[in-house]
Amino acid sequence: MSSLHASRSSMLQMRVRGAAPRTVIAPFGACRPKACSVALSAKEGAAPCMQPAMARQAHRGSRRCAAAATPIVAAPSAASTDATFEDFVDYIQQLQSSILSGAEQLDGSGAKFVRDQWQRDPSDANAGWGATCVLEGGRVLEKAAANTTVVRGTLTAARAQAMSSRGRAEIDPKGGQPYAAAAMSLVFHSAHPLVPTLRADVRLFQVAGQSWFGGGCDLTPFYVNEDDARAFHAKWKQVCDKHQEGLYPKLKEWCDKYFYIPCRHEHRGLGGIFYDDMSTKECGFDAAAFTRDVGDAILPSWHNIAATRSQLPFTQQQRDWQLIRRGRYLEFNLLYDRGVKFGLDGGRIESIMVSAPPLIAWKYNVVPQPGSQEERLVQVLRKPQQWA
Repeated sequence: MSSLHASRSSMLQMRVRGAAPRTVIAPFGACRPKACSVALSAKEGAAPCMQPAMARQAHRGSRRCAAAATPIVAAPSAASTDATFEDFVDYIQQLQSSILSGAEQLDGSGAKFVRDQWQRDPSDANAGWGATCVLEGGRVLEKAAANTTVVRGTLTAARAQAMSSRGRAEIDPKGGQPYAAAAMSLVFHSAHPLVPTLRADVRLFQVAGQSWFGGGCDLTPFYVNEDDARAFHAKWKQVCDKHQEGLYPKLKEWCDKYFYIPCRHEHRGLGGIFYDDMSTKECGFDAAAFTRDVGDAILPSWHNIAATRSQLPFTQQQRDWQLIRRGRYLEFNLLYDRGVKFGLDGGRIESIMVSAPPLIAWKYNVVPQPGSQEERLVQVLRKPQQWA
């Protein structure tokens, strides 16, 4: 057995790098296309959820590019023409803009998000557009991505079968139905081992005249701070209680079940909330309004934790542990996340892989020292607790 204190040189460290964006870099708020493409994330990003998009710049330390984007005009689609979808697209763009501004202020280093605006050919079976925004090399944020994606296309048989298997009678398992999907998703990887990773998304999927919402927000710490865990979950209980009594424990349990790594017998983090395939008709409350409240609470649920913990000193041992635990994060995404599998079926690879941490370490058979804070984390991840 290896201990955490073994030589750092024995670690296999890997930088996960994406290709430099090939599309036009535009200032946020440039013209909005009328159709868009996304990597759909089911549950990590459970039915078709949007997986965060990825665009990584060529050097460390993000910069803002001021080139104006050429207006993108996509062909109209019969998949979605109602106001609900267009209103949601407007909302996620506003939400993205707010999150980018808030994250830059929190980081405080002067690093800015680069915005990669991209579009698929309207003749593509899954035509769409999106805006991938990435900040790297910050004081608090080692890598942060907040992305919007909109897709209008035709369900493949594989996608349709996956959706119909979850009890959606409206979905023809043979595929061929037009659909529309939109999402805002984010992953914030911190530069500080005492600041947990934040993942969140809100999304809308329409097919066969039906609208289903999804979303959630979860916390993946490297060290357990019970005050932070209680505050984070209390925020999400407050959001849920506004719409339906007893909703929070259901969505918390859903989150715990989804973000589980069977081969490690561990949950990925301390959870939060997660929901998918939610319609107003079935859930008994306004699913659209709830999803907007979820989106609005994403950054506030994490802000104070990050602002406070990022001021604390940390050791090299803690940093090494952070890199090892990031390996678990990537293992879940590549081995178990339905959104990755969904996105690989015709999705944009940069969008699918945006959630990858910037620096990871794998070390053989890591066993934390008995009684250590590292061991405490593993114990908690093996048995989810009630925090609110």
